[in-house]
Amino acid sequence: MELSQTSTTVSYGASAASGAASEDPKSKSAISSDFETFLKMLTVQMENQDPLNPIESSDYAVQLATFSGVEQQVQTNDLLKALQTQLGVMSMSDLAGWVGMEARAGVSAQFDMEPITVIPHPPTGATQTFMVVKNAAGSIVDRVEFSPSDTSVQWAGLDDNGSLFPPGEYSFTLQSYNTRGLMSEEPMSVYSEVVEAKVVSGQTILILETGDEIPAAEVEALRQPQG
Repeated sequence: MELSQTSTTVSYGASAASGAASEDPKSKSAISSDFETFLKMLTVQMENQDPLNPIESSDYAVQLATFSGVEQQVQTNDLLKALQTQLGVMSMSDLAGWVGMEARAGVSAQFDMEPITVIPHPPTGATQTFMVVKNAAGSIVDRVEFSPSDTSVQWAGLDDNGSLFPPGEYSFTLQSYNTRGLMSEEPMSVYSEVVEAKVVSGQTILILETGDEIPAAEVEALRQPQG
């Protein structure tokens, strides 16, 4: 399993992010220092004002409001950073949920001398359907006919002599026919274990035990490992 994460206590919600932001010592120190500088400048300004033309109290109010706005913006930025951190942790937690599960999709399967359950999706109007099996080299090793109404097909992995095919990666293609001939050729779906999950350009990508990489959006079903 490629996914790893250091031990982290995850708190969900704005309160957790707010707590993280309020505990940032660097931000507190910066705001405190800026406020002291502001007070010193304001004091110097008051001491050196023209007695005949004193600064209006409204001008002081504007300066105080301006500083307050800057302070609030700093705190808002800290809160946003904390929220981004929390969302990153939540995203890692979501990815971890995929790893170890068995996802069903139109991908190849790992044959370990045990029958493989294959899911067909024949088009409407198909009157005859075949499952074409290829090995990792892309060579056809088996072709099995089944009913278009079957919701699943078991591939036992046996050749014409009743001997097992060697273990390895196999893919399954559905050939659908009607009275006019071949309608379509589409990948058939199988369950495969998810060994890694990652985010690429904002999209969750799953890496399966066969090495296939698929977007999480292409997963048709998910189940616990069947052993």
